Amino acid sequence: MKVVLLHAFPLDERMWELQLPALATHDVTAPNLYDLGGSSIDGWAQRILDEVGGDLVAVGASMGGSVALAMARLAPERIRGLLLAGARPDADSPERRAGRAATIELIEGEGPLGLWENQREKLFTETAPEAAVELAREMALSRQMPDLVRAVEAIRDRPDSTGVLQTVPVLFGLGATDIFFPPDEAAAFAEGAPRGRLVVFERSRHLPNLEQPEEFNEALLELLDSVG
Repeated sequence: MKVVLLHAFPLDERMWELQLPALATHDVTAPNLYDLGGSSIDGWAQRILDEVGGDLVAVGASMGGSVALAMARLAPERIRGLLLAGARPDADSPERRAGRAATIELIEGEGPLGLWENQREKLFTETAPEAAVELAREMALSRQMPDLVRAVEAIRDRPDSTGVLQTVPVLFGLGATDIFFPPDEAAAFAEGAPRGRLVVFERSRHLPNLEQPEEFNEALLELLDSVG
C-alpha cells in the first residue's frame, strides 16, 4: 500500500518534509501538481492514478485534498483511505468562485509575492514556527504566475466529491482557526460519512502538517494503521 502526499496551493511537495521521517517504513510518493500540466483537478488525479500503481492512501492538503478526493471518485477500488487537511469535499459556491476570480486578478497584478502577502495570515497562526512560515514563503515565491493561475482555475472548477465520503475511510484534519474550511463545517461532513472522523489541531490554521507536525504525523500513522 502506497502513500501519496498531495500539496496545497501555493506550495509544492516540499511542504511534506516533516512527514517523511514518520513515513520511513512506507512507500511514499509526493508529486508536484504543477508539473502534471493542465488545469484540472480530475486530470491531475488521473495522471497520478496512471503513474502510481496499487492500493493507495491519499493525503491531501487544501488543493491536494481536492486531488485526493478526485482519485477516490475516479478509482474507489484503489483508495484505502483519505486524510484531508483543510480540504473541502464540496464544489465551490458562487461566492467562493468570485473569490477565485479575485485571487487570479491579484496574481496577475502583483505576482507570487502579492499572493503570498495576501495568504500569509490565512495559512498560519501568529505563533506558527518561523521555519515553517519561511519554508512556505520560499515555496510560494518559487512558483511562476501561469502555474498559480492554472492552480486557482483547477480549484475553482473542481466537481463536487461529497459522494466519496460514503465509499472510503476519511479523516478530516483541520486547524482550529482554519478560515477556508472551519472545523464546524468539517464536522458536518465527517458526521455524514460512515467511516469519517475529524481531528482538530488547536494551534494551527490551514496547514496543520507544518504548524503541528508531530500531532499531524500521529493522526496520519493512526489512519494508516487502521486501513493497512
